[in-house]
Order: sequence, then structure tokens, then C-alpha cells
Amino acid sequence: MKWDTIILGAGAAGMMCATQTGGRTLVLDHAKAPGEKIRISGGGRCNFTNMYAGPENFLSGNPHFCKSALSRYTQWDFVDLVAAHGIPYHEKTLGQLFCDNSAKDIIAMLRAEMTKAGAQLRLETSVVSVRHDGTAFTVETEKAGQRQTQNCTNLVLATGGKSIPKMGATGLAYDLALQFGLSLTETRAGLVPFTFSEQRFKDISGVALPVRAAANGVSFEEAMLFTHRGLSGPAMLQISSYWQEGQEIIVNLFPDSDPLSVLRSRRQEQGRRNLTTELATLLPARLVDHLSGSLDLRGNLADQSDSALNSLCEALQSWRLRPSGTEGYRTAEVTLGGINTDGLSSKTMESKSLPGLFAIGEAVDVTGWLGGFNFQWAWSSGWAAGQSIRARH
Repeated sequence: MKWDTIILGAGAAGMMCATQTGGRTLVLDHAKAPGEKIRISGGGRCNFTNMYAGPENFLSGNPHFCKSALSRYTQWDFVDLVAAHGIPYHEKTLGQLFCDNSAKDIIAMLRAEMTKAGAQLRLETSVVSVRHDGTAFTVETEKAGQRQTQNCTNLVLATGGKSIPKMGATGLAYDLALQFGLSLTETRAGLVPFTFSEQRFKDISGVALPVRAAANGVSFEEAMLFTHRGLSGPAMLQISSYWQEGQEIIVNLFPDSDPLSVLRSRRQEQGRRNLTTELATLLPARLVDHLSGSLDLRGNLADQSDSALNSLCEALQSWRLRPSGTEGYRTAEVTLGGINTDGLSSKTMESKSLPGLFAIGEAVDVTGWLGGFNFQWAWSSGWAAGQSIRARH
């Protein structure tokens, strides 16, 4: 079979690209259904973009690479598409846009756009090998034990990264990138919970509170959740993308208040009250009990000198913790690193060394923050590649 374009991967980036390419386009995926990461995202409601998406919300070896695609297909372009399909949505917090009903609405929208564009989708189809003869690509596939050979002028790598392997994530895009002369940057799990040895926070598992968390000089102010294995919640997921193995993280348990002035004031008015009782009005009581194992919280407020209160508040506002690691790709929402952007055109996502080869979405070394940014990169990079391909017909 001869195609103009074959897209490997029916995820967010691959399907978006297929809505734009024009010509004879085939999308291949080994899964039983397209858009599985879309389906499970945002608790089944898909945080499909962010109102404030911009280049500053992305990590990459080249922080400028994402600018072209993000500026030419913006969050508002995608919002317009969602609105045109009559999909109701809402802002949850911090510019995060979610479907009112179901993430399946986004998948159905992309399927409808693919059908309108004439793109074909083949599921439960594995890629056996890919070759290039100097003018065209040959893709050998297998479905239900039957092998087929497809030829195409343009090949798009859209199979994502290594995160959530139980959903079928593989390193296929990386293998093919290397095969065709592109290089890779180091990959690791991003937007992932931290783990601590000896289940350090098991006794307060389930406790959550707003914090300001920092790693490597970058901080986020969002919720933190204690788990049996360690620390999770949006604040932890965000800083996990900046944290390196062996480093500390710093947690401010009072991101929006001044506990020192509060405790000093109460010491004057209610000096006989127990220090732990007063702290439990400012922090979750179970957390205060846990902290009493490492901080001296004995005595009444009146017993605490200015120096003692100052030291206590400093400890609570810069709680230094050293994770043993993260939960890894098993639960990571994204893969950091990937196909080196040095080998790609930022405008078209095409390989600089092999015309007709494109790489988009999570497979590329561009990783967004938590909150809809990674989907926006999928839409923008998929659109950019699709538009470039369409212009050649």
C-alpha cells in the first residue's frame, strides 16, 4: 500500500497531526482504542489545555524550540475546536481547562476531524520494522499474525515516551529516531510522586495541605499529599520534573501566612495553651503529631522564647527532605527528555538530516508542567507537522 503519510501512534499528537496532513494518511497504533492517555487523564475528564500556556511552562534542552509551534497553534485555537464540536468545558484552577462530561468527548472530536480529513486508523497493529531507501519509507506491520508492508513519503513518530507502560508505552520512537540518525537526550520520569525509605509518612498517609515546594531553585505553590510510599499531589509532581536523584526538596508548610506572628500573638493572649494544640489549628493535627517526632513541640506557648518560636517557624517554612527516589515510569504522567530538538526544525518538527521524517508530542525533548501543558504541546507540535506535510501536496 502506498500512502503520503504514515503516523505511528494514535495518541493526542498523532491524531491531531492526522487532522491536518491531507492526502492519503494512515495512523497506526498497537492499542485496542485510540487516545488511551487522553481517556484516563484528568480523572476521566481530560485537562485538555491551559489558558496560560506559554514557552515558560516547558522543560527542554533548548527552551526556545517550543516557541514556534506554540505560537502558531495556541491554546485558544484548540479551545475554538472544542467549542465548535459543542463540547462543554470549565476552568478548574490555575487556567486548567477540563471537559464537563468526559475525556471521551475529546477523543470523539479528534476521530471526527480525522474522518473529515480522510485519514485512516488501524488499531491493534504492531510495527515490525521501518526502512528508508533514499526516497520513501517502508513500514512492515503485523496484525493478528498477518504481516503487511506499507510505503509512504512522510513518516511521523508520535508514539510518546516511556511513561505508564501498562498502557502500552514503549521506546519505539526513540529506537526509530536513533535508526535514522537523530540523537536522544537522557530520559527520566517526570510529573511523578516521590518515594521515601521505610515508608516514612505511612502514619499520615492521606493528609493533604497547600504548600510551596522547591527543587533545584524552582518552586510551585500547590497541594501536597502524604502517601504510604512518600509524597504526591500537584506540588510534588511539578517539582519532580526539576529534581535530580540525591537532591533535597524544600517544603514551606505555610505558603500564604506568617506562623511566627500568629504564634507570638497567641502567646500573649493565650500563653497557657499547649504548643501542639495551637499548631494543630494551623496545620493538620496528624501532621503536627508526625512532626513532634523530629521537632521539639513540648510545653505551652508561654514556655517558648522568641528564639525558639523563630527556629520552629523556620523549620516549618523550610522543611528539608531527601527523597530516596520517585515511583518511576509506572505512574509518571510524562517522560522528560527524548528526541534531541537539535536534529529537528522547530517550525515543522521535521528531521534536518532526513526529509520526510517528523517527530512530535511526548517523544520529543519538550515536557510541560502539570495542568494541560503537555496536551497543548501535543496539539501544537502535531498541527505544525501536519501543516508542513499538507503544504507539500
